[in-house]
Amino acid sequence: MNYTYADLAKMIDHSLLQPTMTVADLEAGCQLAVAYDCASVCIMPYYLKRCAEILKGSTVVPSTTIGFPHGGHTSAMKVAEARQALADGGRELDMVVNISQVLSGAWDNVRQDIAGVVEAAHAAGAKVKVIFENCYLKDEHKIKLCEICGELKADWVKTSTGYGTGGATLEDLALMRKHSPAHVQVKAAGAVRDVDTLLKVREVGATRCGASRTKDMLDDVRRRLNLSPITGVAAGAVSGY
Repeated sequence: MNYTYADLAKMIDHSLLQPTMTVADLEAGCQLAVAYDCASVCIMPYYLKRCAEILKGSTVVPSTTIGFPHGGHTSAMKVAEARQALADGGRELDMVVNISQVLSGAWDNVRQDIAGVVEAAHAAGAKVKVIFENCYLKDEHKIKLCEICGELKADWVKTSTGYGTGGATLEDLALMRKHSPAHVQVKAAGAVRDVDTLLKVREVGATRCGASRTKDMLDDVRRRLNLSPITGVAAGAVSGY
């Protein structure tokens, strides 16, 4: 096997975004991410401050969403969301593009929308993942967004929210990797629910993936690598991401 446990665990942004999740679910999810040493926890914005407190001292990064899930917020509101998230301890922000403006070909507005969040985050030493929601887009839109994100020095381009009509595909990931400069990473979201799929998205160039079935996936990784299981951690998995 040409990977270590850390190689795969540090690909996973543990998703805690389902609107029906209770405070107990969010607390357990943060603790799970620490126990399994994921890359980050992507949590509902209102609980980000508490998430950052739980993750303090670990290698797991607190993150949240901006303009989620439809992207139709005003640019000023997205920047305000970003600043609040940064104040609450967020170190990575997953923002949704204005899908309506992308489909309308309003590229100057799309660029300005992304730039506002990227500039606010980078000024605070944080990073941004730009969500395209590929299920609604044509390849020409995806390519143009990759070019814009490269120009603006976004940190990741991301396939999906996990709440659209479809999630990450290998074809989309390969397209995004091909048309993004080397300084922009690629994130898969939606449809990565097992280790074999995680390995496939890694092979085509994704460095992160959003996941809610983190425990099941990383327990399987540990089995494959003959590592001791992590015990005493609730599953905390939810459907849809």
